[in-house]
Amino acid sequence: MKSSDRPLSETYDVALLDLDGVVYIGYKAVPRAVEALEKARAAGQRLAFVTNNASRTPSAVASILTDVGVPAGAEDVVTSAQAAARLLAERLPAHSKVLVVGGMGLRQALYEQGLRPVSVASERPAAVVQGYDPGLSYGLIAEGTRAVRDGALFVGSNGDLTIPGGGGRIQPGNGALLRVITAATGVEPIITGKPERILHHESILRTGAQRPLVVGDRLDTDIEGAHNGGSDSLLVFTGVTDPMEVLTAPPHQRPTYFAQDLTGLLVPHRGVETEGDRFRCAGWTARWEGDRVALTGDGDAYDGLRALAGAAWSRETPPEAAALSSALQRLPLGRSG
Repeated sequence: MKSSDRPLSETYDVALLDLDGVVYIGYKAVPRAVEALEKARAAGQRLAFVTNNASRTPSAVASILTDVGVPAGAEDVVTSAQAAARLLAERLPAHSKVLVVGGMGLRQALYEQGLRPVSVASERPAAVVQGYDPGLSYGLIAEGTRAVRDGALFVGSNGDLTIPGGGGRIQPGNGALLRVITAATGVEPIITGKPERILHHESILRTGAQRPLVVGDRLDTDIEGAHNGGSDSLLVFTGVTDPMEVLTAPPHQRPTYFAQDLTGLLVPHRGVETEGDRFRCAGWTARWEGDRVALTGDGDAYDGLRALAGAAWSRETPPEAAALSSALQRLPLGRSG
């Protein structure tokens, strides 16, 4: 973890924001997200919305954002479909045919890169690209399988096994759907979305960010992707990750900062001071006592969580949940989602 004496909205020039579970869930804004993003923009931070969801075009994503209260244009959106299309354009001759197992977001991105989307294997495509689409049909998956078996390059927009749904439900993501073609062909896809560096690089190219901050709710995509891209990150607890998962995360999935929700962009973040076997953050102190961590003190619950993270992350091997559960129960951590 790092500390920041100034609000993150003043420290980082561009916030690369995940969408589902961070800005909105379903078609409803996450509580306090709209107001937080408005204030971050007013502080001079540019907002870019980076999504692994390849089903929608940037214009469609911008329209959803505007509808939920966050004004945005297509130029503010970066998708895994755009990253996949750039990769294919770099590997294939101009005007090559690409079989699309997915929606309009992928097709538009391919057109923009000078490639020809097709829907059947009989067109003998040079590549197959698959992205999340809630209306994906068995027939289209079968066409993709045939083309991959015939030697087409296989690219997946992202490998998320799950996505958040309304009411706290967890639904299958594109990673789960990719396994169908992989199981039928034995071919693993090239993944372009988070946590791979390809989408992070696409985001930097499109925004011109000099000091980006990756903001997300998932350790295995958003935070790991920030590590892969060499950027700092802010984890918010409005999506699929809970505090215990953060405390027990491996080093490559540990965020630079964390906060309850997007209001974490608007405030400074205290650091953790280490004194021997004690890890202090504001009014809280965590320390190892045998094979468990004890937490004492009071104050802001997220300062207590930072102290706990300092203790948990001090070990070479990520600790088991049992070592931290009693200490974590002392913290009244709320969730906005």
